[in-house]
Amino acid sequence: MRETGFLGHSESFTKAELSSISAIWFTRFAEMIRFHFMKLRLLKSLLIVVLPLLGGCGKGDWQLGEAKKNVVMVEVTSQTWDYRLPWNPGTVSSARGAGFVIDRKRILTNAHVVSGARYLTVQREADPRKYQGKVLFVAHDCDLALLEVEDSEFFKGTSDLPIGGIPELESVVSVYGFPIGGDRLTVTRGVVSRIDYNSYTHSGRESHLAIQIDAAINPGNSGGPVMQNDKVVGVAFQGFRGDVAQNVGYMIPTPVIRRFLKDVEDGKYDHYVDIAIRWMALENPAMRGYYHRPNDGLGVVVTDIFSEGSSDGVLEKGDVLLSIDGHPIESDGSVRLDGQPVQLEEIVERKFTGDTVELEVWRNQKLEKKQITLRPAEMFSMYENLYEEPPRYVMYGGLVFQPLTANLMAGLVSGADLRLRQTYSLFGQDQLYKETPEPVILTTVLPDRSNVYIAGLTGQVVREINGKRIRTLADVLPALELGGERSVIRFEGDQRPAVLKKKEVDQVMPRIMTQYGISQPNRTELGSRRLAKGSYQQEGESR
Repeated sequence: MRETGFLGHSESFTKAELSSISAIWFTRFAEMIRFHFMKLRLLKSLLIVVLPLLGGCGKGDWQLGEAKKNVVMVEVTSQTWDYRLPWNPGTVSSARGAGFVIDRKRILTNAHVVSGARYLTVQREADPRKYQGKVLFVAHDCDLALLEVEDSEFFKGTSDLPIGGIPELESVVSVYGFPIGGDRLTVTRGVVSRIDYNSYTHSGRESHLAIQIDAAINPGNSGGPVMQNDKVVGVAFQGFRGDVAQNVGYMIPTPVIRRFLKDVEDGKYDHYVDIAIRWMALENPAMRGYYHRPNDGLGVVVTDIFSEGSSDGVLEKGDVLLSIDGHPIESDGSVRLDGQPVQLEEIVERKFTGDTVELEVWRNQKLEKKQITLRPAEMFSMYENLYEEPPRYVMYGGLVFQPLTANLMAGLVSGADLRLRQTYSLFGQDQLYKETPEPVILTTVLPDRSNVYIAGLTGQVVREINGKRIRTLADVLPALELGGERSVIRFEGDQRPAVLKKKEVDQVMPRIMTQYGISQPNRTELGSRRLAKGSYQQEGESR
């Protein structure tokens, strides 16, 4: 049988051969179609990946341009007080950080960049001139500060960097600043790896919401903006040393920034408020049964309520907190806020003095609703690092009395008496502030022939002077004026008193002050320092 062959050749094929040739041709055609289809899919995938990058390049260029106009170098000359010799003005040092222009011609930076500042200048990337700046507000508890520059020339060509929201996990952010190694603006990119509560080291005791990124925050980066999609999503503020962790930095998120900016709108900073309780997770089934709670995964148990705190007189030990401001409290103490799990304290953190929180409380097998009016936890202020204000002290006959502070403990290091270390550790935990709002320490004895035998009593907590109980530094001078010819000083847990003749003290004071370069014998003004009120009330004692 004669057939027209494949590709036009005249050949003789059987029907079986023709069928086989057709099958081969169809297979090859199908493979060719599939190959072209795969190329189209690959091209589509490349476009999906590349086009956003191309768009991001333009957006990144705009963001970098805005950063160059608005990110500033902050150079500071600061003074650090000497708490071992409190009359000493301390050391003078220089450092630098970063900041950025926000609304109303203000510059936002870190508190630790400008703490103790005696003179500071700011400089923009596009302007070689340095302009004198001034600290408007400083919040050491959240490590933020606002600066101003009086010379209007500084702000020519600047624009306000807008403040955005909280970035998503695994999203990329850009950190701008002036780290060590040069004077030009640098950009470091990192990925958001954690959003959680963390310690703010500058404060010494505070913990707030913080965002961890895998970009190093080096000296000079502090105070610079962290940006994403043309908006500020944080302020760079701390990181680990290289011997602890590599490329781990932290930024202050925008909820903390917004709270600080709102707080200072009335012309002063009022500090963070605190619910002032300790709680325990309620995850153990046996514990849930003890408190008559179903296994619904909700609730935490109140274990301590701090006197003078926001919850004092409202909550009780053993209360089970089920919700706060309508947010259910998980059994690990977390709530959902803005789609993220955060500790229940974050609800409180975003509020201000005088604001309230609503709580659902399980008490005595009944559901109750409680309202708490919030205020700062002043009884814990002893653990806060102090910066601007000079140390307070009383010097009497070469004996130096100082209030117990975090700065003083850092200065004493291992030289602190065991009882002193115990007092410091338990001051808040055991609520020692109720009886002694401000423990007073005999920190130093300046050697003189009138007091050489007293040197072994340094580092101890003063209990009373001339029979008067010493509860704050303000009690010391009035107590020294009491009694007869001698001043008798007694200490906590030690039967040995320090005894000085008053007439002899009056005679040696000028000599001691001259020998040790002391210009004033005491400095007792409280200034902005916050103290617990104390709950003691004894006849003949003033509060």
